[in-house]
Amino acid sequence: MILLALWFILPALLQKPNEAEEVERREANVLVYRDQNRELEADLKNGLIGEEQYKAEKAELERRLLEDVAATGEASTAAAKTSNSFAYSVALFIPVGAIIFYLIVGNTKGLNPATAPATMPAAGSEQPGPMSQGGMSDQQIAANIDKLAERLKQNPNDFQGWTMLARSYMMQNRFSEAADAYQKLTTLNANDADAWADYAEALALANGQNLAGKPTEAINRALQIDPKHQKALDLSGSAFYQAGDYNKAIEQWQKLLKLLPAGSEELKTITAQISKTKELAAGKK
Repeated sequence: MILLALWFILPALLQKPNEAEEVERREANVLVYRDQNRELEADLKNGLIGEEQYKAEKAELERRLLEDVAATGEASTAAAKTSNSFAYSVALFIPVGAIIFYLIVGNTKGLNPATAPATMPAAGSEQPGPMSQGGMSDQQIAANIDKLAERLKQNPNDFQGWTMLARSYMMQNRFSEAADAYQKLTTLNANDADAWADYAEALALANGQNLAGKPTEAINRALQIDPKHQKALDLSGSAFYQAGDYNKAIEQWQKLLKLLPAGSEELKTITAQISKTKELAAGKK
């Protein structure tokens, strides 16, 4: 009878948490991040905020998204542990409880405390402690980034996950790892100009800000996809500048200049770079 009861009870108790709900929550977080990121980029292009403020607010957005994703994964794992713990406790409690009930009711000796069982299994003993609700330290952020990297090993085609991992590595100045993540993005979508431009930047930073070689190849690939890609044009000008080809650097930055909103901080910066480079080009003659 006990085995028959367990046959009906345990399958339901051992069911895994609904993974679809976790995916929906994660996708909702990513959509919110995208909208907020677009607003930031629009404010930067329109000159409403400066480059430093843009970078700070973008870093904060990515930190919050990373924290949400890590929390979702840990909550799912905790739910699975709790579910399994409860199921095993029920499986133990039913036979043990039946035996104890029989000994008490069917045998008067069972009323004697000396013959009573010393302990009984406690349900839910493996439930995890509460998650921290405060801000994350650098160590916690790094730990969450590593968790995301491990999760992507199980789902290597998650484009949004790789994007978040790459940007998180950049925030932590882990440029070589960021370059590897961006390279994965270019493999998943070879026609993503953003991924190629970001890949070039990460490669350069990992190599002492040197844009020669692979970074330049990545920049050229981004410009093949989108000739008006602002970041790629900026990096292309910098690559020519490093190579001493000042005229080409000016040419690329002038293309970028036409795409920037009037009065923006970036426009002022690029204008100053062009002026300085023109002086160097004149001196070189």
